[in-house]
Amino acid sequence: MKATELRELSLEELKEREKETGQEIFNLRFQKATGQLGNTAMIQKTKKNLARVKTVIRQMEITGASK
Repeated sequence: MKATELRELSLEELKEREKETGQEIFNLRFQKATGQLGNTAMIQKTKKNLARVKTVIRQMEITGASK
């Protein structure tokens, strides 16, 4: 998901997306450890998505915009 799309969401939706993405990273790492993960690049993509979400959340907190 792109940062411009994330900026359109509310702060509550972003925090929920942050939780979901963190859980997804955990699941991917668990699959990798058990040998079930075929595409290991998904871990990096998911980490980058989590960083985007956290960045947008922080920007909203600084500007005080909670939509």
